[in-house]
Amino acid sequence: MSGKLLLPEIIELIDMKDFKALKEIISEWHPADLAELISDLPESQQFIVFRFLPKNLTSTVFDFLEIESQKNILLSMGKKEVASIINELSPDDRTSLFEELPHHMVKNMMLLLNKEEREIARTLLGYPEDSVGRLMSPEYVSVKEEMTIEEVLEKIRKYGSDSETLGVIYVIDDDGKLIDDITIREILLSSPKKKVSKLMDHKFAFLNATDDQEIAVESFKKYECYALPVIDNDGFLIGIVTIDDILYVAEEETTEDIHKIGGVEALDDSYLNTSLFELVKKRAGWLVILLLGEMLTASVMAFYEHEIAKAVILALFVPLIISSGGNSGSQATSLIIRGLALKEFSFHDWWKIMKRELVSGFILGLILGIVGFARIAIWQSFSGIYGPYWMSIGFVIMFSLIGVIMWGTLSGSMLPLLLKRLNFDPATSSAPFVATLVDVTGLIIYFTFAHMFLSGKLL
Repeated sequence: MSGKLLLPEIIELIDMKDFKALKEIISEWHPADLAELISDLPESQQFIVFRFLPKNLTSTVFDFLEIESQKNILLSMGKKEVASIINELSPDDRTSLFEELPHHMVKNMMLLLNKEEREIARTLLGYPEDSVGRLMSPEYVSVKEEMTIEEVLEKIRKYGSDSETLGVIYVIDDDGKLIDDITIREILLSSPKKKVSKLMDHKFAFLNATDDQEIAVESFKKYECYALPVIDNDGFLIGIVTIDDILYVAEEETTEDIHKIGGVEALDDSYLNTSLFELVKKRAGWLVILLLGEMLTASVMAFYEHEIAKAVILALFVPLIISSGGNSGSQATSLIIRGLALKEFSFHDWWKIMKRELVSGFILGLILGIVGFARIAIWQSFSGIYGPYWMSIGFVIMFSLIGVIMWGTLSGSMLPLLLKRLNFDPATSSAPFVATLVDVTGLIIYFTFAHMFLSGKLL
């Protein structure tokens, strides 16, 4: 059952101090649902529910909690309780927690770890931020190639309970270097007397501890696996990364890209947990840049003020022209950025992309241009508002829309590729940035066609 459904009832029980009923309700819940419930509660009530969890579930539920809730609960616990929780956390999840805590809290919690866990924590925190080393867990089962299946199963029974996953067993040589991996399915279906070497094909995927976490995400997509071994620069097996950690990284990366596409610096925390000052700070920079860009639009308008003064009717269509170009550019930008993120193409495909966008831009522009011309013709037939040169005005709008939309799709598709080529994040060519760029150039295109069709008539 979802924690959200019973949230009001839980809050009422806490307010009434009916902790016996509270304990009975939550005792049968799944750890993930309990974590959802606790995260949805006000901070002052989160530890109350956590304190009444069955003892065998506290570490598991804590593992499912959002970082902010974990921090809040740790601050409410005594040293002995904190030590119990963080010693039982999986090393990769503990590392993720420590990354979010202030330095002085991490220092104090390191002292609460037992010797073995402290060394593991120091090792993982020693890897660069956003590296695979920060994600990996040193808890796995490894075997030697000369072992029999019977010996492998015995080792799994002995050490498997501490392993992050048992889906894959890793084969190492006498020095500890990774030489293969074998699925548990292969092991279970093999004869007890068969040797591991008979199951080996030496075809295996792996990650390096210093690889960027984005590489790990791509590897999991490519090999469609739920765990990958991690080696050091010398080929020694030092840990594994599991799919749950990769899903979290993928979510973070997608969120960051979406923020950038929207013209916002990536938030370090969830929206509601980000302070108002930080929220303004993340958004102000891009808005200032976009404002400066839009000032160029005003400059272009000023340059053509004589034309506008002669034919005021032209000013009525400025929003239509620049918004259509900006919208087409934003569409193209979103498609290309997502395609780059999914590795559907690379910079080297720029010519194919350009040809597709030019053709699609022309067709889209023609469609909108016909609609624009039809709009002027219909209005003219009812009111005569555009005068004797209504057809010329219609052609100005029609050809301007074709030109602006073609330029918008071209700019929106090529800019992310150019940034990628220069080793910048393509997402920084956000939709608002492209829209601003197209606004300025769209006005130039618009007034150029106005000169072509209206010179000697209205101009």
